[in-house]
Amino acid sequence: MSPSWSAEAEGAVAGCDLCAAERRTHWFHEDEVCWVAECLICGTPMVVWRRHGADPPAADRAHMLERLAEVATARLGADRFRVDAVMRRIPDHFHAHARDP
Repeated sequence: MSPSWSAEAEGAVAGCDLCAAERRTHWFHEDEVCWVAECLICGTPMVVWRRHGADPPAADRAHMLERLAEVATARLGADRFRVDAVMRRIPDHFHAHARDP
């Protein structure tokens, strides 16, 4: 399935792995706001904002965290994860993980 959005139109930043959005692991969800995939580093579900930046608008952030929770609930079970939105390796592009509590 090819995405219906254009990374160039969304202001992708050269050299940003999250902007590149390469399908190196299983993807669970994608839409115009975000994508949710298995994190290449830690193997947990991770949501990524399609726009480059660390501070998405409240509506986009809520949308992304809802999609992450849906995937995490299906994979890990209800109340079996916590959302970790600390952006350690890529601090300038919003993403969050569903981690074991």
